[in-house]
Amino acid sequence: MKGMCYFTNVVLFSIASEASIWPVHNSTESSSVNDTAMNSLDLQVFAQVPRSRQRRWISQSDMLAILDYHNRVRSTVYPPAANMEYMVWDEDLARSAEAWAGRCLWEHGPPFIMRYQGQNLSVRIGGYRSILQLVKLWYDEVNDYMFPYPRDCNPRCPFRCSGPMCTHYTQMVWATTKKIGCAVQTCYNMVVWGTMWRQATYLVCNYSPKGNWIGDPPYRVGIPCSSCPPNYGDSCRNNQCFPVITSNYMYWFK
Repeated sequence: MKGMCYFTNVVLFSIASEASIWPVHNSTESSSVNDTAMNSLDLQVFAQVPRSRQRRWISQSDMLAILDYHNRVRSTVYPPAANMEYMVWDEDLARSAEAWAGRCLWEHGPPFIMRYQGQNLSVRIGGYRSILQLVKLWYDEVNDYMFPYPRDCNPRCPFRCSGPMCTHYTQMVWATTKKIGCAVQTCYNMVVWGTMWRQATYLVCNYSPKGNWIGDPPYRVGIPCSSCPPNYGDSCRNNQCFPVITSNYMYWFK
């Protein structure tokens, strides 16, 4: 990775409230990616986790919704991606997200993890009807993004300038980021940008490998799956490099 560096000091946020969404500029209330139920293909690769690790600060339905939404966004990027890898759920990332969400701090962290993991955060006043209410804000940044590099988006916003951000979206569609793990926490008296929120729903999603390399586009443009890594064995589904499935056995979460 010579000549590259991470946005190690960049803070990325998305905020949603019952009455308004801020500070995501020029975002829309609805996404071009339709909400659909996860299909059997997604279920086969969702998770194969020992029962001893089944307890989560996130429901099974929320896990499925987050994972499915990411893969639908990744499969429909424009221009099309030649090397987009299918994203799967990772329990280690979920545990690290749990640990951070439990602290109810409106900032990225912990620092030692940020060196090698990506992270998107979202917070909402009160509860939520769908977990995607906290996730779609990241995708909505596509409205301010021009491939291959942000033009109107500044990764140092909103703390050092005013203007839209795109780095949540680019982390979602970073081709080599193929693992995700998230946690949801109900936080009381959480300080968000200097304001005390009596009750907030806090979503933390961690990603691996980390995306948002300075100077690099999120993916390679080309015919879908034409530049998949060799370990995928030419397996392509829904415009993504798809992992070979060795077993259909599922461990369901409770």
